[in-house]
Amino acid sequence: MKRIESRDNKWIKRLNGLKIKKNRDKEGLFIAEGLRFIREIPKNWEVLAYAVSDAFAAENDLSPYEEKAEVLCLTDALFAAVCDTENPQGILAVCKKLDWDADAVLAKKTPFLLLAEELNDPGNLGTVIRTADACGADAVFLSKGSVDLYNPKVLRATMGSLFHVPVFQNIDLHALSEKMQAKQIPLYAAHLKGDRYPYALPLQDACAFLIGNEARGLSEDAAALCDAWVKIPMPGQAESLNASVAAGYCCMRLCDRDCRNKSTFSVKLSSFVTKRTVPL
Repeated sequence: MKRIESRDNKWIKRLNGLKIKKNRDKEGLFIAEGLRFIREIPKNWEVLAYAVSDAFAAENDLSPYEEKAEVLCLTDALFAAVCDTENPQGILAVCKKLDWDADAVLAKKTPFLLLAEELNDPGNLGTVIRTADACGADAVFLSKGSVDLYNPKVLRATMGSLFHVPVFQNIDLHALSEKMQAKQIPLYAAHLKGDRYPYALPLQDACAFLIGNEARGLSEDAAALCDAWVKIPMPGQAESLNASVAAGYCCMRLCDRDCRNKSTFSVKLSSFVTKRTVPL
């Protein structure tokens, strides 16, 4: 374990630098902050180093972390300074970005994909990724102009789902749609002018949903790439849904697909489990 007490230490400068996107891109690194988030890191995911506060080190066994990577012990004040959260939990991990294989995802037998055009809100993107993970989606594709996947607020909102579901950034939606057509993966737009509901779609086969920007919805160009426009039932008076809520509804149709041969299934939401009957 390496002790760090100076703000001029190279590691302190590096940790602060990783708060900036261009530095994360240059180094191919990002920071996972908080004990719950770190517990989600798979064993085979490369971690460059862990940083802990004096208080955390005094109350926890650090040997599991030392077995995997270098451990840096910072004064409580220094640790608070390098963290993005107001009330840090005393531990963070410097993780390597993972390059997922998009072709392998598209080659699956019946993939379920979630695409998003220019999602700008970090909380929305993190929630979309977490929901996609919960519903068993095979991947999330983010168009050019979306918020950075490794933005600290996005990472926190994923609650660790970043480690479970492949997420691809800066995607050219036109090029991706062509690859999907070649693989016979239909693309459905979540659109206010949709002429059918998601539950009327053949979701037992490969499929993908495209979600639009929070404020503008889908662009005409993106909507034109889709095989059909679908609408979400809204019997109330609201004109539209939050992007992450719309993505969640579409993803839940995947749960219906995967459970189509069962009369009930369990849905885990936060700290409780409910059993819900699924219409067959």
